[in-house]
This record gives sequence, C-alpha cells and structure tokens, in this order.
Amino acid sequence: MDITLGITNSSRLQVPEFILLGLPGIHEWQHWLSLPLALLYILALCANILILITIQHEPSLHQPMYWFLGVLAIVDIGLATTIIPKILAILWFDAKAISLPECFAQIYAIHSFMGMESGIFLCMAIDRYVAISYPLRYPSILTEAFMIKVTLSMVLRNGLLTLPVPVLAAQRHYCSRNEIDHCLCSNLGVTSLACDDITINRFYQLALAWVMFGGDMGLVFASYALIIRSVLRLNSAKATSKALSTCSSHLILILFFYTAVIVVSVTQLAGRKFPLIPALFNVLHSIMPPAFNPMVYALRTQELRVGFQRVLGLDDNVSRK
Repeated sequence: MDITLGITNSSRLQVPEFILLGLPGIHEWQHWLSLPLALLYILALCANILILITIQHEPSLHQPMYWFLGVLAIVDIGLATTIIPKILAILWFDAKAISLPECFAQIYAIHSFMGMESGIFLCMAIDRYVAISYPLRYPSILTEAFMIKVTLSMVLRNGLLTLPVPVLAAQRHYCSRNEIDHCLCSNLGVTSLACDDITINRFYQLALAWVMFGGDMGLVFASYALIIRSVLRLNSAKATSKALSTCSSHLILILFFYTAVIVVSVTQLAGRKFPLIPALFNVLHSIMPPAFNPMVYALRTQELRVGFQRVLGLDDNVSRK
C-alpha cells in the first residue's frame, strides 16, 4: 500500500527546472567554443544593426527589397539573441538551469523567428518576381501599405501557427528526468523527457515543418523558376545580366537557409547514434545566417555597399581614391 502510494505521488511530481548540459559528448572542452560563438554573435548584432541604420539613413534604399532586408535583420537579431546569450552563460558561468516557463518561451521564440525568416525569404522571392516580370507595374503593386500588410500577416501567421508547440509541450508531465543533453530548449528534446505520451507533440512538429517550411520553400522555388523563365525571355544580354545580379544575393541566402533546414532535419535521424551532430547544427543554424546574411548583401549589392560607406564616413576616402 505504502509502496503504491509512493509511486503514485512521485509520478505526480513536476520537475521545477530543466538542466541544459551543453553539447553532447564534448562537455569537457565545449567551453572552447564560447569564443567563436561570442564573436559570431557580436558580428551578427553589429552587421544587422548597421543594415538597419543604413536603410533608415539612405533615401535610395527606401524600396521594397530593402524593407524586407530590414525585417530580416530584425528577425536575425531576435533569433541569435534568443539562443546565444544562454549558451554563453552555460559555457562561461555554468548556468545550466532554466525554468520551465523560460524553456517553453525559448521554444516559442525559436520556432517563431525561424518561421518568420522563412516567410521573409518568400516575400523577397515574390518581390524579385514582380520586379523582373512586371517592372512597369512594380511600384503600384508593392506599395508601402502592401509591404506593411504582408509583414504583419507573416508575423501573425508565425505567431499563431507556432503557439501550439510550446503550449503542447507545457501540457506534458515532467516527473523524473530534467537533464537535456543540449545547450538550448528544442521542442523534441524537451518533450522526450515527459512521462506521458508525446505523440501529439511529434505530429504537430512534423505538420508544422511540412506546412510552414515546406510550403514556403515550394513557393520560393516556384517563384525563382518563374523568374528564370522571365529572364530567359529578355532580348538584351545586359538586361539579363542585371536581372540575375539583383537576384543572386537573395538566391544565395535562400539556398543556404533551406539547405541548412534540410541538413538539420536529416541529422535528427542520426541523433541517437551521434547526438553531437544535430545539436551542433542546431546551434550553428541559429547564429551563422544572422552573422553572414549581411555580408552576402554587402558583397553582392552595390547600393548597400555605398550606403555602408556613407554611414561609416568612408565615402570621402573612397571618392578621393
């Protein structure tokens, strides 16, 4: 009787917090990763803030393409800030504990920002399609009101579709294990500690990935297929080259983002045998795009390079040379 009562009481207990152990398999020397992660985080913050200041400062950049780039910069800052400071706290100060509400909030923020980034890439693809296929109607289609509506719709879409992920995770019962062999709160990593059935969590995670990321990726590549068709119909080689150059930076970022999403998803299959691989890819996928997206645009977009030089006070030196 006492034994049965004790088992029943223990099964009803809820763990007060989770413990983030860090990157699996390399706990002893993972602190050496803190320096490159910190440098990438500083780079991401500085580069994306510079993009926002430049777009605001330069009237020539008040265009739909740069509007979406500014929104992408805000999303990149949010994504990196959601993850990297906690990872650095684990690596530097051994601050491995995280409360359940904080963990569920991080799950929501990660899913929201990732979905928002995917949605902004879709908006960029549509923007380039309209600009190349319907250049004369472009100013009347992509108006300021249209861009605000599209951006708000993406925020609303991601906010609502990702909300069930942390809600379902919070409804699970965590009665015994509380150690997560990771440095961030991933949905499946957290729910795998639950004492009750998590079938609904796995199902919604899979459905969300197919509907949101799969849908966005399909529409993005469909847009670029139409763009390529329109470009091939141009009679002038100079016009063709200019059209392709305006799309190149977008296409590089889009390919990098969705390739990384696919790689992270595939490496989850190897997670049991090699848990370090998906964990490391998760971390890198949260910090490398925010750090390198601005560089790609700076290298591939002349208007943005000129804007950077003016904001940083380098335009006089460049003109003298």
